[in-house]
Amino acid sequence: MLQASSLKTLARIRHAFFTRSGGVSQGVYGTLNGGVGSNDTPENVAENRARMAATLGVSTDRLLTAFQIHSPDVVVAEKPWTRDQRPRADAIVTRVPKLAISVSTADCGPLLLADSQGGVVGATHAGWRGALGGVIEATVAAMERLGADRTRITAALGPTIRQPNYEVGPEFVERFLAADSANSRFFTPSRRAGHAMFDLTGYIGERVRRAGIARFEDLGLCTYADPEQFFSYRRTTLRGEPDYGRHVNAIALVD
Repeated sequence: MLQASSLKTLARIRHAFFTRSGGVSQGVYGTLNGGVGSNDTPENVAENRARMAATLGVSTDRLLTAFQIHSPDVVVAEKPWTRDQRPRADAIVTRVPKLAISVSTADCGPLLLADSQGGVVGATHAGWRGALGGVIEATVAAMERLGADRTRITAALGPTIRQPNYEVGPEFVERFLAADSANSRFFTPSRRAGHAMFDLTGYIGERVRRAGIARFEDLGLCTYADPEQFFSYRRTTLRGEPDYGRHVNAIALVD
């Protein structure tokens, strides 16, 4: 697993950006696939997630992931839920100790947030749709409703696809420019006419700062560029592989 130095130093906080190593899955899912929505063997996914939960110091049933839909929607976790009970959302917040909230990713931005003094944590799935739609700001607002203060929140961005490997079409660019012409700074020309390279991590960082979060750490790692460590939806698609593994990125309060 990987950790952010800014979160690692906080009292009462445990977190992890899990890589693809250390699990039991095989083939394209090798080895630590945490994706309950993948076509991997359910028993392998369950074992992988049990290992992640143990690393975080919680029981397996207390490692929670939502049914992600690329939205700005946030849910509050107060108790464990089953796979069939997963709420449809792209961020989770909680103030309940030993409840590990997580997001699954395979290129999108996993953003973990904590106000250790207020005793509130958050986990955000920040793909381009969610980030553009305001999922980061919605997460911060939800944390404040639980007693956090945005001036105390630390946010860390884990492995995410980086600009050199994120080519997008003209409709994508137009959508961002229609929202804010200043978004042009997150695009550079591509070798293909009419296309551009998108700086998702830079855009996420800007939305974090816009939400009033001063303490922001980006681990600076690219999921696409490092197949040994990371799963990548885009890399899988370009290779014509049948499916891909999902990373789990989790944070929890401890007593």
